[in-house]
Amino acid sequence: MGRNLRTIDWNITTMGRNLRTIDRNNPFWMFQYLCVYYDLFSLEDRIYFALACVQVIYYPLLASIGVTVNVLTIVILSRGKCGLSKCVTRYLIAMAAADLLVVIIDLILRQIPIVYIGQFRFLQSIPVCNIHAVLLFAATDCSVWLTVTFTFDRFVAICCQNLKTKYCTERTAAVVLGTVSVVSCLKNITWYFMFTGPYLLYNEPWFCAVTAVVMLSRVWAVIELVHYILTPGVPFVLILLLNAFTVRYILEASRARRRLRAHSRGESLRDPEMESRRKSIILLFLISGNFILLWALFMVYSIWFRMWMLGYYSVILPRFLLELGYMLQLLSCCTNTCIYAVTQSKFRKQLNNVVKYPFTVIIKFIK
Repeated sequence: MGRNLRTIDWNITTMGRNLRTIDRNNPFWMFQYLCVYYDLFSLEDRIYFALACVQVIYYPLLASIGVTVNVLTIVILSRGKCGLSKCVTRYLIAMAAADLLVVIIDLILRQIPIVYIGQFRFLQSIPVCNIHAVLLFAATDCSVWLTVTFTFDRFVAICCQNLKTKYCTERTAAVVLGTVSVVSCLKNITWYFMFTGPYLLYNEPWFCAVTAVVMLSRVWAVIELVHYILTPGVPFVLILLLNAFTVRYILEASRARRRLRAHSRGESLRDPEMESRRKSIILLFLISGNFILLWALFMVYSIWFRMWMLGYYSVILPRFLLELGYMLQLLSCCTNTCIYAVTQSKFRKQLNNVVKYPFTVIIKFIK
């Protein structure tokens, strides 16, 4: 027994000495911390620290990819050579621009400083966090609600033929996009008064300092819960309903069209109209499904966190779910370009041309 106690004491002393040698300014200090205390951590803690280690590489890589793919998407779609209507093109460009803002304001200016805290401690002396929060949540709202407006536009185009000629126009798209942008900015001004200026530089749904009055206030709790319900709770429901109605309409129209063509021609031929509808619905489902899958975890944890701060302790969620939720939510800002490339052959062709263009110029210059 005495020998075992001496061994335990020696291990604790050794781990303490190892911990003191860990440089907190090193972005990989959590990896060292995990190695030192691995046997003392629970499974949840091990997953949390493992995700923190992955984020050191994941976030800078995702930021570089996110900026590149969204800029390429904006450039390619702006050229108008992808075979898409001007209305659809406006929506997709706006979605790419909103995703680009989220990558810059959230991923680059929020998440990366938290991961590389040793290099960004100076931010704690710059009291602009509440302004940053307004811009961040406004950009996020735009990204989310533009997905909803695009889904609704495709629903009208496919299911409401009488309304299609009036609603699915470039002018209407411009009005809708402008309205969404203005409302998103006005809606999120409340964050300026809820948060204070200093940065916390650690990952919570509140990344700015909050006063005790706000933290325990039921009025502010209701305002924050309404925010999470409107973004992305309501969009989840709207997208699912619109997609369900669209699928039902397409299935019924497909059956009726096949019967009509069979009676008129006596054989089943390739139907360009149904091919066009099939491509449109695949694009729509991939964009909306991608949004729902990658946002779900973050939404659940954000609502739970607010309820927890008010004293509702009925359910305990592990901390690593928040980190995973952030990683998936930010990934959603970089995936639409891949979706376009998979579903749109003309977009793939234009993407190849844009990627090859710098090399073509260099070769011509050398020759």
